[in-house]
Amino acid sequence: MPAEIRKTLLYVEDTLIEGGKVAETPLKLIAAMAVIRNPWADEGFVEDLGPAIRDCAPGLGELLTRMILDAAGGGDRVEAYGKSAIVGLNGEIEHGSALIHTLHFGNHYRKAVGAKSYLSFCNTRGPANAPLLIPLMDKHDGGRRSHYLTIQTSVADAPAADEILIALGASIGGRPHHRIGDRYQDIKELGHDVDNPAAV
Repeated sequence: MPAEIRKTLLYVEDTLIEGGKVAETPLKLIAAMAVIRNPWADEGFVEDLGPAIRDCAPGLGELLTRMILDAAGGGDRVEAYGKSAIVGLNGEIEHGSALIHTLHFGNHYRKAVGAKSYLSFCNTRGPANAPLLIPLMDKHDGGRRSHYLTIQTSVADAPAADEILIALGASIGGRPHHRIGDRYQDIKELGHDVDNPAAV
């Protein structure tokens, strides 16, 4: 059975001034959220989460991706992306992980924005109004530090104990006035091979 969605929410934040200085390119952060009934609520410990994953995750991925693209003006405008879940207090962390850490969910978003890097993520458990954190990184380049961002918001009445809050996040632009370089500079300074940074 598809996810039982109580409500959806769209969060959009525009940063025009940072550090007292006007941003040359304003930063837009977007979060698309769905509050759903935990599909494993009241079932006790469930060994095989697969059936509900296949029932719920694809529709959620499609819905939230569409919300992001509508707000951003298209997948090509999305520069950084991520995902998150908060499980209500009666559920397991594994329930949120099951829905967001599956290609049935994430591939909708990844394909729609033409991404190469993995979707950064956060999965937690908490009560209604718990902080929702969505870590972001560049959709093509995991070492581009200007796009290491975090969307922070909350939903006053969610998740209830038997619910899960599922979210996708996006940025248009990077941090205003970013000036710490990319990780490749550090790799070179430490004498490592950029193509094989783990090698000493």
